[in-house]
Amino acid sequence: MGPLLCAAFLSATLLALAAVGDAHAFNDFRNIFKPRSEKDYFHNFHHALHGKQEQTTPRGSDQQQLIAVPAAGGNGLMRVPTRSPLTAVAQDRVVLPVDNAAGFPGAWSTVSENAGVSAMHMVVMRHGKAIMFDTVTTGPSLMRLPKKNCRPDLRSKQPGAVDCSAHAVEFDYSTGAVRSLKIVTDTWCSSGAFDVDGNLVQTGGYFEGEKVVRYLSPCGNCDWREFPGSLAEGRWYATQQVLPDGRFIVIGGRRAFSYEFVPAAGQSNPNAGPLPFLRETTDDVENNLYPFVHLLPDGNLFIFANDRSVVFDPRTGQVLRELPILPGGGRNYPASGMSALLPLDLRRGDVLTPEVIVCGGAPKAAFKLGESNTFPGALRDCARINPSKPDARWAIDLMPVSRVMGDLLILPTGDLLMLNGAAKGCSGWGFGRQPVLSPLLYSPRQPRGSRFRTLAATTIPRMYHASSAVLPDATVLVAGSNTNSAYNFSGVDFPTEVRVERFSPPYLAPERAANRPAIDVASVPGDGMLYGAKFTFQFSTPLQAVAEGDVKVTMYAPPFTTHGYSMNQRLLVLSVTAFAANGQRYTVTVDAPATPELAPPGYYLVYVVAKGVPSNAAWVKIHK
Repeated sequence: MGPLLCAAFLSATLLALAAVGDAHAFNDFRNIFKPRSEKDYFHNFHHALHGKQEQTTPRGSDQQQLIAVPAAGGNGLMRVPTRSPLTAVAQDRVVLPVDNAAGFPGAWSTVSENAGVSAMHMVVMRHGKAIMFDTVTTGPSLMRLPKKNCRPDLRSKQPGAVDCSAHAVEFDYSTGAVRSLKIVTDTWCSSGAFDVDGNLVQTGGYFEGEKVVRYLSPCGNCDWREFPGSLAEGRWYATQQVLPDGRFIVIGGRRAFSYEFVPAAGQSNPNAGPLPFLRETTDDVENNLYPFVHLLPDGNLFIFANDRSVVFDPRTGQVLRELPILPGGGRNYPASGMSALLPLDLRRGDVLTPEVIVCGGAPKAAFKLGESNTFPGALRDCARINPSKPDARWAIDLMPVSRVMGDLLILPTGDLLMLNGAAKGCSGWGFGRQPVLSPLLYSPRQPRGSRFRTLAATTIPRMYHASSAVLPDATVLVAGSNTNSAYNFSGVDFPTEVRVERFSPPYLAPERAANRPAIDVASVPGDGMLYGAKFTFQFSTPLQAVAEGDVKVTMYAPPFTTHGYSMNQRLLVLSVTAFAANGQRYTVTVDAPATPELAPPGYYLVYVVAKGVPSNAAWVKIHK
């Protein structure tokens, strides 16, 4: 295989694709700029190439255990195969000294030993469940579909072949219970967001899934609805962003130098809009997939790809201006850095200073080097920019450790949490080394050089295909990691992870959480929050009274997280306009965001933060 072919894909995957593809189409993959064709994704199975299928299905011993050993309970969950002893590579981990000077450094607990699937993609929905899913390319998972409900296996050369393994689950993060969900088309490296009613709208993927739009509603017996052929271009490694009018824009994807808006269910797009910036930022290993996209308060989009960024107007399809290059390396897949829009503090009125942060990543040649078993150090810098400033410049800080493939989550307090990832290598099956087990707390309001705090480390490496999510109780759900091209639990450096953890950040220190505020859910207006209107509800504290100056109210948009990027994540700090105390019970009134440019319509998690301790959140819908 040539270097362009390997760089554009994960090397192990290419061997599998070559084994089931058309020879001419296989050769066409060498040109990452070539437009798609039907043959481009190997729809012709009648002329299969005969190549070694290394790591395309689970090891024989693993596959036997997956099929033959069900777990107790009869819900289709299989037992986790025995893991191999740690290899020398697996023992080479990064654990930083914990910073105890500020008190409680956080704590880890296990939610489940087996979620059934490895969480390549994860979202938290408003009915108390998380949705986790991977891809149909990795062979049998640890969750079986119900009898007579298997999916057609479109990869098989045998007519009528079926796949009876679930590739998505509904996970109860309170109990650890799982329910299988049936995805028919391939969601490998896809994108998603929530609509105004809290439904997951999910786009793209690979092979037969590349132009599909899928829907999943938040209910106890709901399952996926899929609409093939909805998108004009295949969207594999694309980014989906919700807009102020509630529509979704999908940007980029592998060899998709364009954007388009998600059509209504059952409809299809005849064409997409060109975005030359994506072609310009593609290098010989791409490094511009899963572009970072953030909605700015003026309705424009910040788009970052590779090492460049622009401000883009989705209403006109025009790039308004280009921002300075962020030097040092690549930041998007497979270099896979982290990015977020810093919290928008509406207490400042109209004087908003939206800032985007981009941290970590990898040298641009990291994927090529990985093919020769060389794993360069990840990037250590962490940069911020205000895209709205005419003279915008990147302000550089340094993390305590280099990190690639990490997750970056905004906490209810407005601080950020960095976790997962590795200190060497890049994204790709087998291309990461030195997992970083220590999370970092980033405080954006502190001066440069004093923003990072090292927290308590996990014991589970989570690198490629790991994910995380902020929960309504202000803890963090952490799952996934599969650095292999199959569900391999033995004979590899980093076995597939189906364990699910929960991280309790420092603000939930036992001595602080004892006086944790509690929202009176019955007092929260049932009709939600109206733009620009007053919003009043009540909360209490169990032990000690708090004053108005001790309290802030935040609202958080739950993101769609995959490949180290949390799409549509945003946190707003609301302005408190009235506060009344009656003992340890309080009535608080806030100003709702004035426009959907600040907070697109939909469901948010609303928290009360008292003396730095967040409450359990209430789900609140904001609308016109």
